[in-house]
Amino acid sequence: MSEHPPTRWEQLGDTLDSPYARAHRELPGPDRDVDGEARLADVLLPRGGRVLDAGAGIARVSHSLVRRGHDVTAVEKDPALIAVTRELYPEVTVVESDILALTPALLEAHGRPTAYDVVVVVGNVMIYLADDTEVIALRTLAALLVPGGRLLVGFHPQEGPPGSRDYPVATFLEHARAAGLQADLVAGTWDLRPPSDDYVLAVLSAAPTGVTPEVTSGR
Repeated sequence: MSEHPPTRWEQLGDTLDSPYARAHRELPGPDRDVDGEARLADVLLPRGGRVLDAGAGIARVSHSLVRRGHDVTAVEKDPALIAVTRELYPEVTVVESDILALTPALLEAHGRPTAYDVVVVVGNVMIYLADDTEVIALRTLAALLVPGGRLLVGFHPQEGPPGSRDYPVATFLEHARAAGLQADLVAGTWDLRPPSDDYVLAVLSAAPTGVTPEVTSGR
């Protein structure tokens, strides 16, 4: 048995038949943007940067970043989604792990970098975490950043997909501060429109020691 509590995602049951998995195995229509997260991550990265995609799902974002020339490590706990990744995107390197279990030693054991320029936490990962583990997850991921590295986080703060929790932006930012992070940017869409109640994306970095972090919004 895992030493970590089951995530809300795991409690859904048949995740391979979830709306998420079905939707992302289908070809997107011409009006559907499935690359916004990768485009923004690419802006934050140096060329050939090191990226950890935490809670990668079927690794759609990982695949897009590999195509852009980055060194990507996808981390996913769900074996069913990992199987889909290996079917659709065999070029993506996947580490099977709970986010809470990630350590430099575990990544090194899989032959992966132990520190990253950007850690991507998108696709509603934050609202599927086990209850009361959000600060631990953010702190765990922050520990894998290089100096000056950043977390890129995106989720629906309310009325998210089935099985998820409501996670108000103010609460998320409090959790980020508790994890030693500051919000460099908060916006409402991947093309950086103003914050909204429908979606939040945030760029987080390590808060300077002894400095109270301030939030910079996209307004």
